[in-house]
Amino acid sequence: MAEIKDPENTILMELKGGTVTIELLPDVAPKHVERMKTLARAGAYDNVAFHRVIDGFMAQTGDVQHGNMEKDYNPRGAGTGSSEHPDVPAEFSKIPHARGSLGAARSANPNSANSQFFINFKDNDFLNGQYTVYGQVISGMEHVDALTKGEPPANPDRMISVKVAADA
Repeated sequence: MAEIKDPENTILMELKGGTVTIELLPDVAPKHVERMKTLARAGAYDNVAFHRVIDGFMAQTGDVQHGNMEKDYNPRGAGTGSSEHPDVPAEFSKIPHARGSLGAARSANPNSANSQFFINFKDNDFLNGQYTVYGQVISGMEHVDALTKGEPPANPDRMISVKVAADA
């Protein structure tokens, strides 16, 4: 596991293959970082499906409304929901959408990000400046690479648990 420099701004995501450690970027996107920590601390991300996993592109998850595979899971609706919190305004930066970066998923409205996010499988420079980057996988990317592919996958993988490292 990677060295955790700032436990308050590090996410530990448990997947079937092991732990993915994500360093959050509060200096770059403070509102998105705060939202992720709020939802992680509430347990909202636990058991949420990876509803869109595109080989060579990215893995999307975080629909806490329709994506919980243990409670009211709706495979058709997964990817359309959000949380009970208001949307988060865009926090675009010069941070690139590199392999392992965490991007805020949203609708066509740049200020519509809420709970959903994606992890880039490769450098996706065409997303730069259009989606908020607010984290970077620092270890465990092989577990993200191993996720079942599909839109949606026939048998989606899930985030077993998501915790702020300071609380783990």
